[in-house]
Amino acid sequence: MTFLLVDGLFARYDSSAGPVYAIDDVDFKLEHGESIGIAGESACGKSTLGLSIIRMLSGGTSQGKVIFDGESLLDMNESDFDGTVRWKKISMIFQGAMSSLDPVFTVNEQFVEILKQHNFEGDSEKTIRDAMSSVSLDWHVLKKYPHELSGGMKQRIVIAMALLLKPKLVIADEPTTALDVLIQAQIIDLLKSLKKEGMSFMLITHDLAVLSEIADKIGIMYGGQMVEFGSAEQIYRDPKHPYTQGLLEAIPTLNGGAPKYIKGVPPSLLDAPTQCRFIDRCPLAVEKCKELPPKFKTETGYVRCWLYENT
Repeated sequence: MTFLLVDGLFARYDSSAGPVYAIDDVDFKLEHGESIGIAGESACGKSTLGLSIIRMLSGGTSQGKVIFDGESLLDMNESDFDGTVRWKKISMIFQGAMSSLDPVFTVNEQFVEILKQHNFEGDSEKTIRDAMSSVSLDWHVLKKYPHELSGGMKQRIVIAMALLLKPKLVIADEPTTALDVLIQAQIIDLLKSLKKEGMSFMLITHDLAVLSEIADKIGIMYGGQMVEFGSAEQIYRDPKHPYTQGLLEAIPTLNGGAPKYIKGVPPSLLDAPTQCRFIDRCPLAVEKCKELPPKFKTETGYVRCWLYENT
């Protein structure tokens, strides 16, 4: 049985300017023990994808198929989903620890509130201390308020909160953003150790170097679509989509040469284009690209690009 299957997922926000189609027909699947990295530019739909899966899409609606451990998540009523799935089987590390922690409560009070919210009936103190230990933080930190902690400590606490009820899947939205290089390395090592223990991750980030450390599979998002999906090895060694190639060429390397950049700006999602969404920025665009490409199979996944129509 597939661990996580996302099939034909759509999500939109209603704004004063009209509907914003943030997710458009996204597909991918994970097996037990695998982790996926989601990469792409800002506002491409990465965070919306994660929020749709855990059903915390404030101000938006989603539809399609999300099957997790044999359960259809989008078909469950809110009470059942909150009682049996959210935080117990799937949790989320939200973007920005500063805004994830309440400044007027101690760390311990915020842990206790999570357990109460999810009707936890076990040993609360031991569960909280185990979560703190898993992120290498001393239990004395529980007595402190968020403003008394460093950025790295706050990020570890947010991770510990996501691990509190030992979920099978953790959605991590930019967990290393705004941290210095040393703390980033510590967080990555922590996620790698948890992955070895059998926990799966959906790691959302701009940083393809971070994904190379953790992800077994990678999805590249552009303009609300997943334009390429495949194994991490295939994405890094043989990227198919011109956008994926551009992202990798923009990474500085140690062997010299200036990194390249992708000219232009992403398309507006207010009025979803009916042509390839990368056409205005693509150096390989052809006449056929004026039509929206379907998904063409690759060795380990698929790519949305007319260049692979006959492969």
